[in-house]
Parts: sequence; structure tokens; C-alpha cells
Amino acid sequence: MPIRRILVVDDSPTERLALTELLTREGYQVLTAENGEQALALARAELPDLVLMDVVMPGMNGYQATRQLHRDAATRHIPVIICTTKGQEADRAWGLRQGAVAYLVKPIDETALLAAIRSME
Repeated sequence: MPIRRILVVDDSPTERLALTELLTREGYQVLTAENGEQALALARAELPDLVLMDVVMPGMNGYQATRQLHRDAATRHIPVIICTTKGQEADRAWGLRQGAVAYLVKPIDETALLAAIRSME
């Protein structure tokens, strides 16, 4: 399935803008959410092709949001790539157990991110 629309979830306006600019430049349509709750609502309403999920956010964190997306019949088909500052091996393992298909540590390497996205197309 080609990836066309990507939901970027991050509480940092700077991170959202940087990822939006990168992805738009690469030809993707980008939706954004500031937290896990917004991410779930947007994912259910818009059914993006991919979600880039931060972990450390106020309210529902990225692990919780990823788990809920993965468990919901309407959104479980949407792959999630976690993009976070949490770089310990235990964090990575936990993120993948929640349903993420990839786990990237910030600062995000643009080449690695684009390769991960393209590997799903």
C-alpha cells in the first residue's frame, strides 16, 4: 500500500514543523496532532497511511496511543513509527510491543526516517 498521508504526533511545535516540512518536500500529505488524544481522534477520522508518534507528551503518551491504535479494529492496519528521545533498549522493546513497526530516536536522521517510510510502500 503506498504511503501518501502521514499523521505526525508530537507536542513540540518545532518537531511537528520540521517533520511536516521534510515530509511535504518528499511529496507526502501531512496531518498533525499535539498529543495522544488528538492522534486517536484524527487517525479514526482521517485514516492516514502512517503515524509518526512521539512518546513523551502530556496526557496520553505515545506508547498508550500506539497501543490503542493497534487494538482498534478501525485503525489497527495503520503502521506506527515511534520517533522519540527515549533511546534505551527497554524503551525500544516496549514501543515495539505496543504495536509500532519501527522505533527511531531523536534527533531523527532524515535518511533513516525516509527509508523506514519507503520500506512500507
